[in-house]
Amino acid sequence: MNEDTLQQTIITDTRPTRREAQAGRQSNRLKSVLRLLGPGLITGAANDDPSAIGTYAKAGAAFGFSALWMAPLVFPMMAASMFLCSKLGMVSGMGIAGVLRRYYSPRLLYPVVICLVIANIIEAAADLGAIAASIRLIIPVPLTVMILGVTGLILGLQTWGSYAMLQRIFKWLALALLSYVGAAFLAKPALAEVIRGTFIPDLHLDSSHLAMLVAVVGTTMSPYLFFWQSSQSVEEKTANGHHHPERRAGAAKQELRFAAMGAAIGMFFSSLMMYFIILCTAATLFKTGHVSVDSAGAAAEALRPLAGNAASLLFAAGVVGVGILAVPVLTTGAGYALAETFGWRHGLVHKPGHAPEFYAVIALSTCVAVAIGFSGINPISALFFAAVIMGLLAPPLMIIIMLITNNRRIMGDRVNGRAINILGWITTVVVSAASLGLMWSWLG
Repeated sequence: MNEDTLQQTIITDTRPTRREAQAGRQSNRLKSVLRLLGPGLITGAANDDPSAIGTYAKAGAAFGFSALWMAPLVFPMMAASMFLCSKLGMVSGMGIAGVLRRYYSPRLLYPVVICLVIANIIEAAADLGAIAASIRLIIPVPLTVMILGVTGLILGLQTWGSYAMLQRIFKWLALALLSYVGAAFLAKPALAEVIRGTFIPDLHLDSSHLAMLVAVVGTTMSPYLFFWQSSQSVEEKTANGHHHPERRAGAAKQELRFAAMGAAIGMFFSSLMMYFIILCTAATLFKTGHVSVDSAGAAAEALRPLAGNAASLLFAAGVVGVGILAVPVLTTGAGYALAETFGWRHGLVHKPGHAPEFYAVIALSTCVAVAIGFSGINPISALFFAAVIMGLLAPPLMIIIMLITNNRRIMGDRVNGRAINILGWITTVVVSAASLGLMWSWLG
């Protein structure tokens, strides 16, 4: 064999085969899909923050298996709202606050952002307290040490961690919610009651049942998630090199299909975990007459004598894991909203030196949340106040999102189709009714 023939043989042998090339393309496609699904999964987990876990635990403790049907009821509305927020960010190249700043009046922008920031900080404070209380069930450490330690960890990750690292950590923390599946099985629920409660709605038109229903709807449709999801869709584009707003704007149909898939998977995960939290507390607390639960930490503690240490520890571990995910979502959401309002550079893809105002808002929001925790303010009262703000903000914000995603000046030819419009407006009506009902139950 001469030298030219040998060289050609080597080149041919080292060239990837058709099967290898196809496998490489499939691998890259899978990675792209997983990258697109990431924000939806993280949003779904953040939706089940310690405050939400407390609400679901309270529903299970108060009404037992008859509350299970609420999880499948809210799932399509959750998926629709998150897809609309993703679509808004992908097509416009901006988050909600950025779109309001460019296309709408400041008289609309400022009240929305101010209410969001206040509610986010208060909810972050309540979540920090729940994390610390749950860790104490696992490791007996002073509450002050726990809160400061968790806060330092969260701020360190947000400030010095790369965007890719934060995404990986957030995805792993999202899996902490799977602990509720284990806790539910350890509670040994009666299968017949579970099936009946899942598929046969048992709604009584008394104030307690209606108040719990609207509380669950209000918890699952939180405004802070709307801002987070739209901004995360923009963040993903920035991470892929599209730093200028004009280059970030626009989305292909395939990208929007992936976004819809990501929103559906993330919200299915969220509603499934809601289902298992209700199931766990229904099989234990409701069955034994512990019908009053004020927080996620109280639910975890009450489970210990009823379902054993393992169930209690799994419940507490879920609170810790998702809480460490939810707090940075809340504080970063405040950072996104204020940065877009005032035109600051922002995004977790930037280092603190490149986006100082954005990171200053995150740090200040976290510090204020810690201060609220140490102020002696009753955490349940603080959470009630945050819920009032979120409840008042959710309906107008859903209307704004629907109007934006139907505005051709902003969305071009990517305005909503008939199906998503119908589901979006149904969601808007239900959220509005839930908020009004919740206000009525509180005032009554």
